[in-house]
Amino acid sequence: MKRNVLVVAYHFPPYSGGSGVHRAVKFARYLPENGWTPHILTTISLAHESVDWNIAGKVAPDLHVTRAFAVDAKRHLGFCGRYLSAMALPDRWANWTLAAVPLGVATIYRKKIAVILVTFPIASAVLIGWLLHRLTGRPLVVDFRDSMTEDNYPIDPRTWRVYRWIEKRAVQAASQLIFTTRSTRQMYLQRYPTLTANHCFLIANGFDEEDFAGVSTECNQLYSNGRPVRLVHAGLIYTEERDPQPFFRALKRLKTEGAISREILRVDLRGSGSESYYAQVIGDLGIGDIVHLLPALPHRDALHDTASADGLLLFQGASCNHQIPAKVYEYLRLRKPILALTPEVGDTAVLLQDTRSATIVDLADEEAIYKTLPNFLTAVRTGGHSLPDKEKVHSYTRENGTKQLAQCLNHLLGSSVASPFIQSMEQTEVLKGDV
Repeated sequence: MKRNVLVVAYHFPPYSGGSGVHRAVKFARYLPENGWTPHILTTISLAHESVDWNIAGKVAPDLHVTRAFAVDAKRHLGFCGRYLSAMALPDRWANWTLAAVPLGVATIYRKKIAVILVTFPIASAVLIGWLLHRLTGRPLVVDFRDSMTEDNYPIDPRTWRVYRWIEKRAVQAASQLIFTTRSTRQMYLQRYPTLTANHCFLIANGFDEEDFAGVSTECNQLYSNGRPVRLVHAGLIYTEERDPQPFFRALKRLKTEGAISREILRVDLRGSGSESYYAQVIGDLGIGDIVHLLPALPHRDALHDTASADGLLLFQGASCNHQIPAKVYEYLRLRKPILALTPEVGDTAVLLQDTRSATIVDLADEEAIYKTLPNFLTAVRTGGHSLPDKEKVHSYTRENGTKQLAQCLNHLLGSSVASPFIQSMEQTEVLKGDV
């Protein structure tokens, strides 16, 4: 007999504002094969700034989805983009708590929910999961896809305090915590000294093989026709965490010296966001003939577009060393040369080094990018760049990740569901291996 799990997720179709939506969708897709029936608690589509009904078509028609009323404080409760900050704590969608909690309680009792699974990075979703746990007593599992707080994140002090308040209570109440990277898991174990390692699980992001049906991943590495090498970045480029300006300045220097031109290199930034800002920067540097800002595409179309690239770009600053962007796993599946502009000490670099798939240069180091890029282009052009290891990449399928999630849930109901906070400090001295 299958057990029922309530999945609290803001990022769920038809939301299309980022790759994070795929984690909840694929959990819902594969959990029934592993003995669990998911019931989704999310928002109505009005709350989403960007929607894609093609993504919604990937959801099983018999999946139980409850949509709570919600609006975006910035778009619906503000004027000319300005709104009261109190209406956006912990986030702009905090108002969905009012409808989600009673709907969640009703679902828990009507569907005999055994476990509540909440997925961050929307803080109000974590708050809802915690409230449902307090009201019903059902065990709580929190999926921290990203760290909820850092020393300098969120930047706004009041928002940081609210986030930390929610985080602390969720960690105290949760029977299990799930992380996507080892360093984030370790950081939380250090932040909360009475949190035990055997309650903290590691389930990385990944890719779904079904999404790649019909997508060619053949690597075009010979350039007898003299066309430019095409490098593609797929997805958002945040102006702070993924600031591409050192890369842009390195391109300008190489162009000025004649080392690159539009006949040699084409850089496509697909769905980067902040297009008007980046267009100004690119224009001021005079590299608009090389760097192109392209609109976002539906997920399947984006995979086809990325698969046609000669090499893939990744931007990630030092402030995100505890994170691995979800797109990295799809990059690995495409088996293309990767130019990863990220610090070598971060979790992303560790993954890329383990799969032997990338040239890694610190995003903030303009001089290193300037020196490395020509060699990378030569390696791509001549077929000399290494490609991701197939066997290691295969371990990161969404199907495997969902099997790990089901094992966590089975372990939870097969043992004590007490809070991971314990009285004895002795149990926290040894960090057990990752699950």
